[in-house]
Amino acid sequence: MEIAPSKNNADKIVPARKSKNLKHTLQKDFKKNWFAYLLVIPVVAWYIIFCYGPMWGVMIAFKDFKPLLGFAESDWVGFKHFIDFFTGPYFWRVVKNTLLLNVWGIVFGFTAPIILALMLNEVRDGKFKKTVQTITYMPHFISLVVVAGIIHIFTADEGVITQILQLITGKEYTSLLGYSSFFRPIYTFSGIWQSIGWNSIIYLAAMSTIDPALYEAADIDGVGRVKKMWYITLPQIAPTIVILFIFAIGGLMASGHEKIILLYNPLTYDTADVIASYVYRRGLREASLSFSTAVGLFSAIINFGLLWVTNKVAKRTSEVSLW
Repeated sequence: MEIAPSKNNADKIVPARKSKNLKHTLQKDFKKNWFAYLLVIPVVAWYIIFCYGPMWGVMIAFKDFKPLLGFAESDWVGFKHFIDFFTGPYFWRVVKNTLLLNVWGIVFGFTAPIILALMLNEVRDGKFKKTVQTITYMPHFISLVVVAGIIHIFTADEGVITQILQLITGKEYTSLLGYSSFFRPIYTFSGIWQSIGWNSIIYLAAMSTIDPALYEAADIDGVGRVKKMWYITLPQIAPTIVILFIFAIGGLMASGHEKIILLYNPLTYDTADVIASYVYRRGLREASLSFSTAVGLFSAIINFGLLWVTNKVAKRTSEVSLW
């Protein structure tokens, strides 16, 4: 006579079976796809060594770090560096400039590739389409130092952009990079010139998966091109737009400091000095390693919070999210 297991024993047996089945499945999959697992090892090692390994170094944000003393011997100061940053004279300036530059980037830089992709998707001449794509892709492959040099030349006293601006406004200008009011437009629109073609690739790839039958049905109903873009193309690529928008909001407190450092100067600190450039000056030029680490950690925490909130909102409103 077989005795049925009690409820408590059954609860213990089920997880054990699941664990055994999972282990067996993994072993079977590893034997079948061992080469694929082998390819993953360098990627995992890279992330552990260069991304997760250095994370323990953020502890210097809570210490008065002295390189000669090391991590263990440096004095623990708690939140002193964070308080110094929050109460310092440059806190509101760098936070405001970081937010405004990234808002400009989202408003103009995020939408520009979508518009370009929509326009290219409507082009029927293959040669013209390829030519436009090639021309718009090219700036992405130019070194950032070279791009900064081009911007300096074009915005100099006798530069092309300066001369055009003088013709339009009727005013005399010296180098445009010496005016704080011009820094955000120059930084934003030069960034669009650099990345518009490259960033449009992902939208064009998403458009290539749209069912042609949708456009054929619209043609039968006499729908024009603009309405097809609005009611077919955009809704079909909306998940891609949402995912990239989440990433963009997640980097709202981070700016490309390399380009800013190459373009800004003390005359434009009022609008150009951002958190990343401030960290660069305090950390490397003034050797305030603990203070700059604290500022960088503050920026990373805010970015994570923005990413989490944006992902949550996107999941509730569009059912598209990162997790």
